[in-house]
Amino acid sequence: MADTPRIYGTDDGSTSSVGTQFNTHLYLKKALYDLQKEKYFSQLADTVGMPKNMGKTIKRYLYLPLLDDANVNDQGIDAAGAVIDSAKFTVTLSKLVSSHVAETTANALTAAVNAVEPGVATKTGEETSWTVTCSKLKLVPTTEAKAAAVAAADANASVLQGSGNLYGSSKDIGTIQGKLPALSETGGRVNRVGFTRVDLEGSLEKFGFFEEYTQESMDFDSDAQLEMHINREMLFGAHEMNEDALQIDLLEAAGVVRFPGAATDLTELSGETDEVTEVSYGALARLDIDLTNNRCPKHTKIISGSRMVDTKVIPAARIMYMGSEMQPTIQKMKDYHENPAFIPLAHYAAAGSEINGEIGTVGAFRVVIVPEMLHHDGKSGVVGAAVTSNAGYRETGGFYDAFPMMVIGSESFTTVGFQSSGKMVKFKIYHKKPGEGMVSTHDPYGETGLMSIKWYYGFMPLRTERVAVIWTVAQL
Repeated sequence: MADTPRIYGTDDGSTSSVGTQFNTHLYLKKALYDLQKEKYFSQLADTVGMPKNMGKTIKRYLYLPLLDDANVNDQGIDAAGAVIDSAKFTVTLSKLVSSHVAETTANALTAAVNAVEPGVATKTGEETSWTVTCSKLKLVPTTEAKAAAVAAADANASVLQGSGNLYGSSKDIGTIQGKLPALSETGGRVNRVGFTRVDLEGSLEKFGFFEEYTQESMDFDSDAQLEMHINREMLFGAHEMNEDALQIDLLEAAGVVRFPGAATDLTELSGETDEVTEVSYGALARLDIDLTNNRCPKHTKIISGSRMVDTKVIPAARIMYMGSEMQPTIQKMKDYHENPAFIPLAHYAAAGSEINGEIGTVGAFRVVIVPEMLHHDGKSGVVGAAVTSNAGYRETGGFYDAFPMMVIGSESFTTVGFQSSGKMVKFKIYHKKPGEGMVSTHDPYGETGLMSIKWYYGFMPLRTERVAVIWTVAQL
């Protein structure tokens, strides 16, 4: 069937493909607009400009601190001397969920991951489309051969030598005492250290869509400002797509992933009576400890200017983003003393200090509700336990849905923008009106026009340990 552009419609002029005509009724000319979707994630990003003629990939070095458990290399040694342990390798997967993969790839990845840590990876799917779901990104130290097998199955996984560090991020007194770089009277070739840098990479992808219309659809439609409205809605739609892409990248890049209760992965999230895996105050407190240990700052820079040049700093808080489905859970939450853990915004916020979408605080987090927050619908073997005795939680197709509660530390990621003539180009719109300029063999009379919009989107994770997600079920 051929594509059909937007046309005026029936001969009597009562309807069009846009909707009902108002030309037989008295109506207010000024249309009621839907509010533009608010920005939540793009306002947190620093923006790196990609100049022309430099390809579509941008790279950056991240130098790791000396005493960091990620600073493992074959230059450094431990306190015993030039000793490198070939049985200590750490492998970090590229993502928790790898979907739409071939069965051979899914088999290899599942087997390689479970050879390092049994039960971490599960394979589901049918025919040619398979999904591998892992309960954690970073796998415990293993042998070089097992780490290499994981890397062979996951081309974007990273493998690090697990020795070659004095004592890493350990805070154990006994461990540190045994690895402090003491020297004897004669010195000796001991305590050599090494440094590691990580290559960070972001790339640009082009997106766009268009719509067609006829001259009559403009001339005879009852809305004299139809062209302006369509143009506005195209911009709003492109903006929402950009926000959704950024949100997905942040969820997949999270370096700290937690599950409440007895759940260890997405497939075990449950709303069953006596088996509910719902986020608790204790889970939030433990997440705050993890982020503090990861040196995630408690100040957040938010871009508030319309041209992305003005920023405001939210002090002494980490911001937690969640969907509106999580409001009942948060507002009913009790602290360790069985007192209400949720403090509404009106009880503490001074005028102008609130964050867009903020509803209150719980524990160490300021809660921001994102109406367009994404989640996983329940699906057999992929997300959620099977529903048999639902205690009042959201489910899809007989399996419980999974909802994220995401914390994004300051300067944890950046977006990549394409620059032209020194100006940042976000969205580019082309509009070709019907007329002589549109005359072609496809439209001999020039009766059809079009509007198109395109943009570049790029994402680069910087400090993934500052991005955390708790996956949980949500109350009805």
